[in-house]
Amino acid sequence: MEYTWERLAPGVIRCRLAGWDETVGAVAGADGVLLVDAGPSAAAGAALAGEAAGLLGAPVTRVVITHPHFDHVLGLAGLPGVAAHGAAGLPAHLDRGGRAEVAAAAVRYGIAREAAEADASALRRPWHEVRGETAVGLGGGRTAVLADLGPAHSGHDVVVVVPGPVPVVFCGDLVEESGEPQAGPDATPERWPAALDRLLALGGRNARYVPGHGAVVDAEFVRAQRGVLARRFGVPA
Repeated sequence: MEYTWERLAPGVIRCRLAGWDETVGAVAGADGVLLVDAGPSAAAGAALAGEAAGLLGAPVTRVVITHPHFDHVLGLAGLPGVAAHGAAGLPAHLDRGGRAEVAAAAVRYGIAREAAEADASALRRPWHEVRGETAVGLGGGRTAVLADLGPAHSGHDVVVVVPGPVPVVFCGDLVEESGEPQAGPDATPERWPAALDRLLALGGRNARYVPGHGAVVDAEFVRAQRGVLARRFGVPA
């Protein structure tokens, strides 16, 4: 399978997957490529990592999971040798039944049960837990800042900020452009607007914000969506 990749900044790319329109991003460094999310299946994850490596000229060595919903996390099963980063508490959540929840959600959206359960079982692996804000060196002077902003859209939301003249912020599903932001049973709606305040503080007014679903947006879009969510969930401005 071939994906269509969009250049966001030097050495920073992303694609929108067909089906659920989820974003997968990639950031090049001298020591390897950092992938942001992994798609909905082991096959997708392996293919995305292979394409990103070919485009950026280095192997994928790290993957950051922005939140544990099946369309963003199950592709991790196709990346067995890659260091996985997720929000603090995510491994324990997966061990307490989160893997079964991810698999069940995938089945509800049409993925074969056997494949979904196999991919979910592969989420039992070592994790690097993100606590607060963590700068990860990618080599060649490039860093990516990982920040734990959850619970908000999910119980475990992480964003990735790539510093530069125009910063790039991978928002996960804290921001959505191609549809209404979704608040499922694992969301904490009353904390979502505050998470977007932190997101804006991390990225700044000139950043390019990459939603979990949809086209790249600016700070004004994020600020407006923050207001919509605050009104929707009865959170004071």
